[in-house]
Amino acid sequence: MNPDLYRLVETVRRTGEEHTLWSPGDCIVVAVSGGADSVILLHILQELSRDPELGLKLVCAHVNHGFRGKESDEEAEFVRGLAQRLEIPFELGVFDIPTYMKETGKGGQLAAREKRYAFLHKVAAQYGASAIALAHHADDQAETVMMRILRGSGPSGLAGMKLKRREKNVELIRPLLRIYKNELVQACDRSSIPYVIDSSNLVPKYARNAIRLDVLPFLGQYNEQLTDSLNRLAEVIGEEDDYMRLETERLYAEMVTWQNGGAAFHLRGFTSLHAALQRRLIKLILNYLPLGTDDGDFVKVEAIRKGAVQDRPTTWVLDLGRGVRCYREYDTIRFVPARAENPHYTYVVERFPAEVSVMDTGQTLRFTRKHAGLGLEGPMKDGNGEAAFDADEIVYPLTVRSRLPGDRMNVMGLNGSKKVKDIFIDEKIPPTLRSQIPLVTDASGQILWIPGVRRSSAAAVSEKTSSVLHVALVRNPDPDPGV
Repeated sequence: MNPDLYRLVETVRRTGEEHTLWSPGDCIVVAVSGGADSVILLHILQELSRDPELGLKLVCAHVNHGFRGKESDEEAEFVRGLAQRLEIPFELGVFDIPTYMKETGKGGQLAAREKRYAFLHKVAAQYGASAIALAHHADDQAETVMMRILRGSGPSGLAGMKLKRREKNVELIRPLLRIYKNELVQACDRSSIPYVIDSSNLVPKYARNAIRLDVLPFLGQYNEQLTDSLNRLAEVIGEEDDYMRLETERLYAEMVTWQNGGAAFHLRGFTSLHAALQRRLIKLILNYLPLGTDDGDFVKVEAIRKGAVQDRPTTWVLDLGRGVRCYREYDTIRFVPARAENPHYTYVVERFPAEVSVMDTGQTLRFTRKHAGLGLEGPMKDGNGEAAFDADEIVYPLTVRSRLPGDRMNVMGLNGSKKVKDIFIDEKIPPTLRSQIPLVTDASGQILWIPGVRRSSAAAVSEKTSSVLHVALVRNPDPDPGV
């Protein structure tokens, strides 16, 4: 084996062991374009697969994007022949990316990436592979970091590509990420390993090509070690970003609650956090909604953060797009999907016992009718979570419904009626939760009870009561979407 190739094999072996890029017996799909970097990666992994202790199984996968006609076809046949000489199974994906671009309106790079990764995952599933090996190297990493600097990325973006990242139950591994392009080309040339040159890589038409061909050489005049510096930046920030990610996930588990498809956290703990953790916590919530964020969403995240830490006003609303709104309600920040804001429902209750699961609210009402004097279910922890009525004074059937404009109720202990809206305000019920609170009414439309809030003066239980209707509210919180 040529000394240059041997050094690369041992470097990749150490990297694989240090970062657990594979385990003995793993099947790895190797993405091979035909260029020097992917061709040498296939040779390196083939050498490692000969180690009986590793017992790696390889599959060579190539994608013909259909951009360059005959040239693309020739590259596909080159890679096929390479796989045959190395006695490695070969899989070819052929796509008409120009047509896909027209159909979707997506740019060439994004469209090609989508089809390429979808094909690689398909091949991985077909062979039961645990990993997909990609040939990104240190120069690619430098280009990636520079592109993200120019886009204004945060720390997660500046961390660049990861040596290992899980996607769709398969590890994406980059064994060459700490090796520079010139070392890979030199190993190919000195080992007489043929490879092809993609002509499209020589045209500064695409952003990455322009970074490689124009931006980095220009900036290199001011720092001869620019590529090294960008790789060090990615490595240092990557470790710190991992720490911040873990800390944010810990805070998320402690502070964020979910109900009816929306998230919420109290301001007391949030305002004491460092601004960096505040931003990350908000971004994590948006990702879970799912709303999704990218580096261009800094303005959106910062608007939420600043609105949360300011003393006044204590209520506001921000439209986050895709039907999601963020509310500040007194000491709470809520993220509410449109479908959870205004549920409308009506349930008729004619027989007892009865149980009504209220749509999209995570709440259940349980109705029990018994003779006065007989034991009823024990009181719930929430003092407003149950109510008792004189069953003979109620006009049946009962209705459980959502709130309507102009609703009024005769409140126990008060003369006359009061708007339900004003009752909610007095009780400091957040606006986003008001429409989710069910009302229990009788056949005449009279509101008997606002579960968890107030009881009406109707059908009060007295010494003369012979039959009691007992109603209890049970809350069933949504599961944490991060689990």
